[in-house]
Amino acid sequence: MSVPVSVEPSPEQPLRRRGLQTLRTQAAAVPRAWLPGAVGYACLLIGLVDIASAVFPKLRHTKVHTFAGQLPGGTTTLAAAGTLMIGLLLVLLAHALRRRKRRAWRAVCVLLPVGAALHLLRWHQLGPAVISLVLFAVVLIHRREFYAKADPRTRWRAVVNLVVLGAFSIVLGLLIVSTRTKYELGHPGLSQRLEHVVYGLFGFEGPVHYNADRIEDLVGYLLGAMGLITALTTTYLALRPEKPKPELTAEDEEKVRALLERHGERDSLGYFALRRDKSVLFSPTGKAAISYRVVSGVMLASGDPVGDVEAWPGAIKVFMAEAREHAWVPAVMGCSEVGGEVWTREAGLDALELGDEAIVDTATFSLAGRAMRNVRQMVKRIERNGYSCRVRRVAELTREEKQRIADAAARWRGTDTERGFSMALGRFGDPGDDDCVVVTAHKAPEEGEGGDDLKAVLHFVPWGADGISLELMRRDRAADPGLNELLIVAALQAVPAMGVRRVSLNFAMFRSALARGERIGAGPVLRAWRGLLVFLSRWFQIESLYKFNAKFQPEWEPRFLVFPNNRDLPRIGFAAMQAEAFITLGMPRFGRKPQRQGLMPESTRPAVGEAA
Repeated sequence: MSVPVSVEPSPEQPLRRRGLQTLRTQAAAVPRAWLPGAVGYACLLIGLVDIASAVFPKLRHTKVHTFAGQLPGGTTTLAAAGTLMIGLLLVLLAHALRRRKRRAWRAVCVLLPVGAALHLLRWHQLGPAVISLVLFAVVLIHRREFYAKADPRTRWRAVVNLVVLGAFSIVLGLLIVSTRTKYELGHPGLSQRLEHVVYGLFGFEGPVHYNADRIEDLVGYLLGAMGLITALTTTYLALRPEKPKPELTAEDEEKVRALLERHGERDSLGYFALRRDKSVLFSPTGKAAISYRVVSGVMLASGDPVGDVEAWPGAIKVFMAEAREHAWVPAVMGCSEVGGEVWTREAGLDALELGDEAIVDTATFSLAGRAMRNVRQMVKRIERNGYSCRVRRVAELTREEKQRIADAAARWRGTDTERGFSMALGRFGDPGDDDCVVVTAHKAPEEGEGGDDLKAVLHFVPWGADGISLELMRRDRAADPGLNELLIVAALQAVPAMGVRRVSLNFAMFRSALARGERIGAGPVLRAWRGLLVFLSRWFQIESLYKFNAKFQPEWEPRFLVFPNNRDLPRIGFAAMQAEAFITLGMPRFGRKPQRQGLMPESTRPAVGEAA
């Protein structure tokens, strides 16, 4: 299927957009796109060899020492400290160089001449200094390759640097002390050596002493150099300006809502662009927008662009220019077939079928027939047990009811972190979400029992004027099995009266592979792939979501992952798992503030249309 799309005009392109376009043109004109990676790995190799030559004295009698002599740094007493410092910094900067980061390039442009100066001043060796200056000249001539801005950051990066680099310095310090035992006076134990390392990192003399002043000075310089690098890098990360976390501003939210009002029926995931932990980019004319979040260097969008299809190419070009400006990997999760075609054509990306979305037509849904027998029996059994359902718009709820549902949803969540990114809104009961639909299940407590009668909740977000998309499904873990089926059936039977004819249920990842793999005649490769998915279903809801959705006889709409290259798939997959909160790399539980699905504080965001 091919959709004709024309690039929208841009008569008054903002200055920032023009700057991005110029930057994109300059980056595309550079003929050596491989050079940042080569420079990054070269700096990593130089750093590792410098560290090894400074730590292990026996390397001076090997070929490795001869090779290290041709690289920046040295092995004499004073130069060893400089070698170690330069090596540590080059290792820390190597990854950023491969990602074309401008600040890393600036730092390397300082480190390489310093390494050359060490050779000229300490050993009067011209060869190694020339090699350092040649590499410096290479990165200086190709400075246009290193154009990327820094990633979004927080103060926690300084804490992480202090802990990680501090632990690495302690381990490396123990190696330095342990490789010079033949010069030690007495027989110090591990605890004394560890104490000596810790003192040395702070610049003080420890309990371990040596029979040669040169060795004592060398160990002291090396430990002091590592402590200094740890202190300087931590201080830099703590004092540099902090960039705000991604957020949807009130102005951007109002623009996105206006686009959804005109074009929201195109994509069932469109409303999730209103997550307030996403940033948004608009096309030059403002007729289309793409919401995204940057996770581990991946610029991750979800669903199709919001707005007029003819304006999608303009928004995609802005998105790709932003990714190129920061050297982020662009990726899109869960776009439709039409969206995948536009992304692949306009951005030169590739697409991979990710799974299928279950969509039920409420006009044709019925519990009659053999295919619905299991669902029908389960629903009747749950109703006989005393459960009932209520289907309402969020606007019909009182504030007390919203708070009650939000608290129950947080209590039933079962994890510290609210999961969801591509198909979750991340809030409930906000004044701007009055058109959402909430389905609640109730059961009166038996005599002598206390507690709430609320047992389960479903939350749907709008999908245009005549559709809704499932956002939240939670239930009391002590409730009877089959309650989710009762909720969905109640919703499908009640929402036609609200003017809803399309209901999007859960997304079933790799559904086609699971369905084809269990059929007669499936080949060994397909059966093996299905077997792997079933195995992974022990930890992730892959097969269970597919079978649950299939109960309601939905129509299956494929969803795609859009990505640049196959080699980027592991990185994108890891970023997607982080975005969906299946993997969390934040503070430990005792250091985190509790999160919950609940009402937005009144003071943080006014309702759309209200004065701030």
